[in-house]
Amino acid sequence: QVQLVESGGGLVQSGGSLRLSCAASGGTFSRYALGWFRQAPGKEREFVAAIAWIGGRTYYADSVKGRFTISRDNARNTVYLQMNSLKVEDTAVYYCAARTDSTSFYYGNYPYWGQGTQVTVSS
Repeated sequence: QVQLVESGGGLVQSGGSLRLSCAASGGTFSRYALGWFRQAPGKEREFVAAIAWIGGRTYYADSVKGRFTISRDNARNTVYLQMNSLKVEDTAVYYCAARTDSTSFYYGNYPYWGQGTQVTVSS
């Protein structure tokens, strides 16, 4: 079983950048598909990005494509989310998640979650 801890959230102005990190412990990190999700107040948790455990193929929500980049460092057991050109509508709690299978866009398919990190983008 893997434990996940996110960091790197904060307050940033519109147009700015942040890099989120998610450190994993337990399990075999290299065999997990990893995803980033976010949840704004009053809204359902939504898919942001995912990266496969074989080949490192990446997937993005249309709303973040071209602005966000997901990457993983299996030697450091860490997955990253580089967020550029941030918008006010990116404000949310961001969660990383893991599953021992192929990547998925649905949060219900991920059994392992971090505690979340707040990202606030001001205008």
